[in-house]
Amino acid sequence: MAIGSRLRMLTEKITEDAAKVYKMYDVDLHPKWFPVFYVLSNGEQKTITAIAKEIGHSHPSVSRTIREMSKKGFVTEAKDKNDGRRNVVGLSQKGIDVKNKAQTQYEDVNEVIEDIISQTRHDLWQAIEEWEYLLEEKSLLRRMQEKLKEKESQKVEVVDYSPKYQEDFKRLNQEWISKFFKMEPEDHKALGNPQSYIISNGGFIVVALYNNEPVGVCAGLKMNDPEYDYELAKMAVSPKAQGKNIGWLLGQAVIDKARRMGAKKLYLESNTILKPAISLYQKMGFKKVAGRISPYERSNIQMELDL
Repeated sequence: MAIGSRLRMLTEKITEDAAKVYKMYDVDLHPKWFPVFYVLSNGEQKTITAIAKEIGHSHPSVSRTIREMSKKGFVTEAKDKNDGRRNVVGLSQKGIDVKNKAQTQYEDVNEVIEDIISQTRHDLWQAIEEWEYLLEEKSLLRRMQEKLKEKESQKVEVVDYSPKYQEDFKRLNQEWISKFFKMEPEDHKALGNPQSYIISNGGFIVVALYNNEPVGVCAGLKMNDPEYDYELAKMAVSPKAQGKNIGWLLGQAVIDKARRMGAKKLYLESNTILKPAISLYQKMGFKKVAGRISPYERSNIQMELDL
């Protein structure tokens, strides 16, 4: 929990000493300028974007550093010869003189750092690289969001439909359909009487309860089709309950129930403007199939899951 503070303390300690080291070697350079200064030390002019990418800093941060260095006469800016719309930055004569003067300091600092490394049990560079790689792969925020979603999902119970959930089934579906589209005849049939339209025809419905409150629903519609057994349909999650993994839990419940009932393939229809829903279906293993005739105007994508 204190890693940010510990790294800042270490950085401050090193930066404070670095400023004194520059004075020891009579090198007139601010420690925070060093990454920018170093990449320009090979004599090549670079754009601010290129510098930022090379040192891993933000564009605004590099811009501020360049402005500070320019005021002190360390860098010059000019139009790019190949593209007049861009400015390129390079070391001024003063910057080049400082670079040459700093070579002895570089060599001595390198020896001292190597000596510190030889006295440690863990390689700091490798440890930082590992952390950078893992956080680039998945940020700390993303990991925390997933952890919270995982904990919240443990409070969710998925149960079989009963008539007492009829109004919840209708309300939750009307809520999302009316937000993005319009209610269609097939919606009214399914939502008006799910018992006869879905369950009596061999299908089923599952309901997600969060703290015993119905917050999500999903149906498995029995299909009269030689290729598909059930259609995953009428999935709806209350906006106030989103971010708790409920869509995933409902989908998995329908898939598991269909599999237990001997299903070999599931089918679903959706619309590509519902990006989170499409992403969820893909995560579950559904794949896009060629378009079929749909009873819904809003349907523009069909997907299947081979069980």
